Amino acid sequence: MDAMMQPPPTRAYRAWQGNNVFFLGGRLIFGPDVKSIFISLFLVISPVAVFCAFVARKLIHHFPHHAGWSIIALVILHTFFVLITLVLTSGRDPGIVPRNAYPPPESDDDDDGRRSHSGSTRPRRTKIVIVNGVSVKVKYCDTCQLYRPLRCSHCSVCDNCVERFDHHCPWLGQCIGRRNYRFFYIFVLSATLLCLYVHVFCWVYIKKIMDSEEKTIWKAMIRTPASIALIIYTFIWVWFVGGLTVFHTYLISTNQSTYENFKYRYDQQLVNPYDRGTFENFKQVFCTSIPPSKHNFRAKVPKELPLPESHQRVGGQSLSPMLKKTTENVVEESLHQPHENVVEHRRDGELPNVSQNVSMTIHGESGEGQEASFFRQSLWERTSRKWEIAPEVVEVGGNSTQA
Repeated sequence: MDAMMQPPPTRAYRAWQGNNVFFLGGRLIFGPDVKSIFISLFLVISPVAVFCAFVARKLIHHFPHHAGWSIIALVILHTFFVLITLVLTSGRDPGIVPRNAYPPPESDDDDDGRRSHSGSTRPRRTKIVIVNGVSVKVKYCDTCQLYRPLRCSHCSVCDNCVERFDHHCPWLGQCIGRRNYRFFYIFVLSATLLCLYVHVFCWVYIKKIMDSEEKTIWKAMIRTPASIALIIYTFIWVWFVGGLTVFHTYLISTNQSTYENFKYRYDQQLVNPYDRGTFENFKQVFCTSIPPSKHNFRAKVPKELPLPESHQRVGGQSLSPMLKKTTENVVEESLHQPHENVVEHRRDGELPNVSQNVSMTIHGESGEGQEASFFRQSLWERTSRKWEIAPEVVEVGGNSTQA
């Protein structure tokens, strides 16, 4: 009977709570604006195709010993490298922090001390962490129901907390964070070099026309309109991708993210607690191993049936999607046990003063309901250890202590 009522398991990416889009059975993860990648692909591939067809092909016979073929070979190999870094940046987990299933346990030592109308204290909104002698605030995320790790921020586009969040790139349709920032920098750097490569050889072709036909630069440019178009195109885009390359080179040298640079504006008054020196900062980005993803998107997880709308609130508060699933499990388990209310005590032996007895009615095939009672605080107590910041997540350069 239990096996018949238990729904079949599903892949984790199918039950994902963020706004991400998955491909290849959860092997690739993108942001909700994944379609913008096709625009980026077009902006990279189309000028290279025009360059190969109308410029590089004409340069083949202008160099001795068939050296002109190397111009086409290099631009094609370089373009493939740019596309690979684009996919590695946009198609991988940027460092998404797993959500918690329960809100933090209510306590009397919350920072703000504000209470709701029901008399229960709100979750503590911030914690103070000392990083290299500098006090850093760790904020609480209401969506993910956790205290964000250091340098973590919540992306409103993807609806995820991302480790070392830099920004959400609309051109790549993905957040830029701890696990893909290295590839993002290599992408913008290689795209800059590709623009310069095409730009320079278009001028080389114009110079060859001038020398071979003894024409002025203007008449030579008229002979190759494709070169003129590519020169204008690459000149415009080199300012964009080249500017990004220069800006992120500065950020890496000072160990900042784009989010931190715009929000905090580190200077002499506000010291950057993460700066290790230029060499160590570059070493941290390019010479350290990329941490594994905290998610297995292809893992099989139990598929839970949604609760009725009237049963999706506990004690007047809405439950997160993960908590709804856990609540349903508790109710289902209670139906197979004697109807006794089991109250879980705190470690100090006192009853939680915010516990509320929640009654749910589950209707069976016969139409008769069974009442399952449990305490909301008991759910929180079962996962109370989840609310501290994990040591492997709070990873900073230097000793840090939590205040």
